[in-house]
Amino acid sequence: MNTKKILSKMGLTTLLLLFAACGNKEKEYDATGTFEATETTVYAEQNGTLLSFDVNEGDEIAQGVEVGLVDTTQIWLKIQQLKATKEVYRSQKPDMTKQIAATRQQLAKARQEQQRYKELVADGAAPSKMLDDATSQVAVLQKQLDAQISSLNTSTNSLGKQMAATDVQVSQLRDQLQKCHIASPISGTVLEKFVARGEFVTTGKPLFKVADTERMFIRAYVTSAQLQNIKVGQQAKVFADYGDGQRKEYDGTISWISSRSEFTPKSILTDDERADLVYALKVAVKNDGFIKIGMYGEVKFN
Repeated sequence: MNTKKILSKMGLTTLLLLFAACGNKEKEYDATGTFEATETTVYAEQNGTLLSFDVNEGDEIAQGVEVGLVDTTQIWLKIQQLKATKEVYRSQKPDMTKQIAATRQQLAKARQEQQRYKELVADGAAPSKMLDDATSQVAVLQKQLDAQISSLNTSTNSLGKQMAATDVQVSQLRDQLQKCHIASPISGTVLEKFVARGEFVTTGKPLFKVADTERMFIRAYVTSAQLQNIKVGQQAKVFADYGDGQRKEYDGTISWISSRSEFTPKSILTDDERADLVYALKVAVKNDGFIKIGMYGEVKFN
């Protein structure tokens, strides 16, 4: 056998071995997808000029920390006006004790006269008509006192309700004042910035978008055959694909499985590419700073 034939046979053998090795190689993943994060868009809750707005794309911001302020001047002035109105109502509240003091004194004197005439009539020293007149006077003064007390109570209650209504209005304005202070509802990374300092914003206008990039997840798709072997809470291995064969492994937990099937997204490869219907799921991972939103990844179920 000449040298040419020997090399030809060796080449054929090598190719067969390579194909056999590729055929026996176990798949390194069960599903693929892209990394996502919980994104929140922060909107303006009050109308006004942005006096400050310290937000830039890529910034890491903490939950509840103020990053901007809408002009509060008009709201503050309304609060001061309502406070002054409340003081006016307070000054109009009647001093019941002083206003009924004179009537009480007249009633007490009339009762003394009534008692005196009662004794005189009993002794025969005065006609009964004088006792009747004294008794009538006591009844009239008592009715006057009752009417006066009722009127003063009505006035006091009315002013009290007006003061309470003023307090409610002040509370509403204080709530509006608080909403002028812009803060992020979550800790995360600023993805987009929609306005700038000095702009006039209206209620409902988007200000910026922030994402929780510390706790991310990969959205992948599985077939019904795979679904019977996985459940929420199950551990999984997640691989972030950086391209050129560069991968990084993370521990993940299945946090959500869709209850409805859907057609396979064109950008997703599943374990069985021939399947028409698949189920979406999310695998949560703790980001070490290297995973980016939209990055391609793979999942291997334990």
